[in-house]
Amino acid sequence: MKTSLPYIAGAVLLASVPFIGVPPYWLHIMIVILIWSFAYTGWSVMGRFGLVSLGHGAFMGIGAYGTALLWNHAGLTPWIGIPVAMVLAGAFALLIGYPCFKYRIVGHYFALVTLALSEIVRQVLVATRDHTGGSLGYTPNPHGGEGFSIYALQFPEKEHFYLIALGVWIVGLFIWRAVDRSMARYALEAISEDEDASAAVGVQVTKEKLKITVLSAVMTAFAGAMYCQYQLFVSPDTVSGILVSLYIVFAVVAGGIYTQFGPTVGAIITIVLAEVLRIKIADLEMILGFKPAGLDNTIYGIMLVLFIIFLPKGVLGTWLDRRARKAG
Repeated sequence: MKTSLPYIAGAVLLASVPFIGVPPYWLHIMIVILIWSFAYTGWSVMGRFGLVSLGHGAFMGIGAYGTALLWNHAGLTPWIGIPVAMVLAGAFALLIGYPCFKYRIVGHYFALVTLALSEIVRQVLVATRDHTGGSLGYTPNPHGGEGFSIYALQFPEKEHFYLIALGVWIVGLFIWRAVDRSMARYALEAISEDEDASAAVGVQVTKEKLKITVLSAVMTAFAGAMYCQYQLFVSPDTVSGILVSLYIVFAVVAGGIYTQFGPTVGAIITIVLAEVLRIKIADLEMILGFKPAGLDNTIYGIMLVLFIIFLPKGVLGTWLDRRARKAG
């Protein structure tokens, strides 16, 4: 009970944020951090066992666009549209994962297959512009002109969505913890070390890898749907494609892939960094007279290389390791 008190106190403190007069801009940043933290947690659930996917931008795009399209064209409330989009993302994960795991497409080859999936989804969203808006983006229709709608999951005040995002983030932490404490964890760790030896002792390699892949895909699709419902606007470049997939990997690596709160720390680092870069690049554009295209992506790439070399366990993972060594 004592060990859970800090978590309860932290949850209560975070839940009180909308009621203590936090400025709208910072509340917006916190909501985005919470939503992306859930997406990053979904990736780390899979990535921590050596299943490096570069295709989670595809699942995020399916969740976001699937929910919005079902609402606009079929009139399905997000309460139904989100589960449908999650099932669709899970089906895509099975479609890609089964042949890869069945025929031992692992490591770099698996990463390349998922990378292709991510870009295929982005290209499909761009190409079907008559339905998705193409590269210009897509906006879910407002519900009857109303600002507040539980049916449509549309809220004019950020305080409402902050509490929803906080609940989603907490659920993500519980899922990570449940996987970490399950017997599947030991099977997946054994598989990541040696698939042949794991199969020899009775581990169903393909089944275990598919289970964790589908769970990861479904979580990422849910994050995409939440992001769409919050922003009420999505575009192929913000929720799908190679860059989104790489941002997910970078955030988890930066925060700590093997720790429960690592993806959250990674979300704080990357989103705050993105805001700082947005402001600084705008200032630099005014000075130079032109926009330095690709500067932010270059910085992300350099930082990813530095983290992999010097902090392979991420900021939080490295700090916890040093703390444990000092205690020992």
